[in-house]
Amino acid sequence: MQECRSDMKCVEVLVIGAGVVGLSTAVCIAETLSYCSVTIMAEKFSPDTTSDGAAGILFASEFPDVPLGRQQRWFKETFDHLLAIADSPHGSDAGVFLCSGCQIFKEVPCDKKPFWSDFVLGFRNMTRHEMKRFPNHTFGQAFTTIKCECVSYLPWLEKRFREAGGQIRYEKITSLQNVAQMYDVIVNCSGLGSRLLAKDEEVYPIRGQILKVNAPWVKNFIRDGDGKTYIYPGIGYVTLGGTRQADDWRLEVDKEDSNGIMERCSQLEPSLRKAQVIGHWVGLRPGRPNPRLEREYLYVKGRHVPLVHNYGHGGWGITLSWGTALDARDLVRESLFEKPPQARL
Repeated sequence: MQECRSDMKCVEVLVIGAGVVGLSTAVCIAETLSYCSVTIMAEKFSPDTTSDGAAGILFASEFPDVPLGRQQRWFKETFDHLLAIADSPHGSDAGVFLCSGCQIFKEVPCDKKPFWSDFVLGFRNMTRHEMKRFPNHTFGQAFTTIKCECVSYLPWLEKRFREAGGQIRYEKITSLQNVAQMYDVIVNCSGLGSRLLAKDEEVYPIRGQILKVNAPWVKNFIRDGDGKTYIYPGIGYVTLGGTRQADDWRLEVDKEDSNGIMERCSQLEPSLRKAQVIGHWVGLRPGRPNPRLEREYLYVKGRHVPLVHNYGHGGWGITLSWGTALDARDLVRESLFEKPPQARL
């Protein structure tokens, strides 16, 4: 690739999407590829992204067709990145902190030691005495992990991105071919939007609904292993969830879902029956059998423009955000060295 003068950034990179995956990817590129000038373009930024409503607690389910070692690396790199923030003076501003609790199961799971268990802190199986709190469950795992509240983390990341020279544009993108005429590299982090933008029919909505309650006495998280019931204490409120409704596009609050969430969570933590509900939230997670993290090329006016995809994380966008952002950054770098940018006409 051509050398850039020290006072000049010659490669124009566009990142599409301003959720946690898009912002993380943009920061990784802007901070480490000095020859790139990075722009984020999105229709919605914080506090209006799907990431803003996510509970943001770090653990994950396994994707079927991604090598396990790669999933472990994604998790570890994200955990280590967020732990460094939590252990720094920036932790409170970024909304990143350690959180202890348990995951409980009605039946003993096949995999008693999930792939991420070595990277969280103090992972262990719960004792019989501890399980007496949950008479309808037979097995549990206790550990300390990280909670990342995107309502704080995304503005903090955006500030970090701007400090690295990044530019921000509020605009809805309807054609990858059109924006490829103006940039040297495109990075697609549009989440559910990739169903139309990248014509990817494997992407589908997973509707999530939560309650926000005032319950400052609740200090530890509890999650049912089926993923449908969880209690996550946060800085300003406790998140109660949830729903995982595939192919459901509804963004309205469903009263029946709210009642079910409160009932299930109160069975695990009876004191929540006295908690004041202070808000509701509904969002559509970008479901996909496996995340799409790969590169292709767009052919535009005689130029081959690298297109890096990084989307389809389902409910694990925050959990895998930094690890997948590093991989996307590496694909950008490899693309530029394999096929240096051609002049835009």
